[in-house]
Parts: sequence; C-alpha cells; structure tokens
Amino acid sequence: MNESKLYELKSNDYFDNVRNDILSLLPRKINRLLEVGCGSGNTLNYIKNNYRCDWTCGVELFHKAAAMARSKVDLVIEGDIENLDLPIEPATLDVILCLDVLEHLIDPWEVISKLEIFLKPGGVLITSIPNVRRFSIVLPLIFQGKWEYANEGILDRTHLRFFTQSTAIKLVESSGLKIDMIKETGFERGSKTRVANLATLAIFKHFLAAEYLIRAQKI
Repeated sequence: MNESKLYELKSNDYFDNVRNDILSLLPRKINRLLEVGCGSGNTLNYIKNNYRCDWTCGVELFHKAAAMARSKVDLVIEGDIENLDLPIEPATLDVILCLDVLEHLIDPWEVISKLEIFLKPGGVLITSIPNVRRFSIVLPLIFQGKWEYANEGILDRTHLRFFTQSTAIKLVESSGLKIDMIKETGFERGSKTRVANLATLAIFKHFLAAEYLIRAQKI
C-alpha cells in the first residue's frame, strides 16, 4: 500500500485537530510562525487569532489538507519538507512547530538543521515525538514478541523513525538548539496513566508517557 493510501485510513481529526497540548510551550509574543505538517491549518489559525501572530506559514505534504489550510494560513507550501527549498529569509521566524512530524521523515536530523537556519536568535522549535518506550509497546514486544503496526498511534504505519526521551533530546539538540522545556503527555487529569504514575511515585514515568513535547531555543 502506498503512502497516500495509508494516510487515507487515518481518522478525520488527524489533519484537523488544534494542538492545545503545545500552547503552554509557546512564547508570549509570536510575530512569524511556521508549522511543518500543518494539516488543515487549524493550529496555525488558532495561534494567529489568540496570540496576535502577524504571519503564519504551513508546510503540508497532502493536497486535500493543504487546500483546506489555504483559507486559514497566510502561506501554505505544498510538498515534502525533506525536498523543499522554503521561500523564507533566514533568521526571521519566532517559532517553528514540528508536531508528530519528525518520526515520519527519512532524515529528521537533516530537517532539524535545515529549519534551525530560519529561526531568529531566541526563536524556538517546538516538537512532539511519540515515546516508543511506552508500556503499550514494550510489554507486548517483551512478553509476546509483538510489534504490530496500526493506522495511528506510536506504531503508525507511516512512522519511519522511533524515539525514546533520550534519543528525542539528541535529535532536537543535533543542530545546536538548546532545550529549555520538556513535557510528557498521557497524564491528563482522570486518566489511568496519571493514577498509575502517582501510585508508583513516577518511577515508571518513561514507560507511561505517550509523547514528549520538547521546546528548544536558538541561542
């Protein structure tokens, strides 16, 4: 099955949801913002309307999502970030978002280096990266020998790379950016993993985290 067909199997909100989980990582003032893998543009639209952002740009691989984003985003660039030359001046962006994107790339290390050039001094890269060390992946692998791909989630069929917290940190820092914030997802109020984490005094936190949200600054 080719890549386009695999993406057609994803749920409707895969391209549409607003990434509220990264809002606490955003700086207070954002003038120019780029999102790689912007989907239908809802996250960019939300940030522009709520953070008084002057200019937004989205890169999106899939035509249908890119077409929807054009009514919400100042500039939409359609194509594969690994093969694009972005029409953006170096050192002009305040924020770059790569949310559930890097694990889909052949060479995410090269892409991080490519994007770093566009950040202003003090600008930030914000990423979300699934945690392959999560218990739902590790336990079936250890006890049943199972590593079963799915349409979405950590073992998404379209993922080419897999990361733990330490390797995600190395990826983000590979271009010289300095990490200043890391948050874990999967511990929402009322969730079973939150209860389990509290009950075990966070000893198994890295087996319970679903994703790592990482913010890194250009010095």
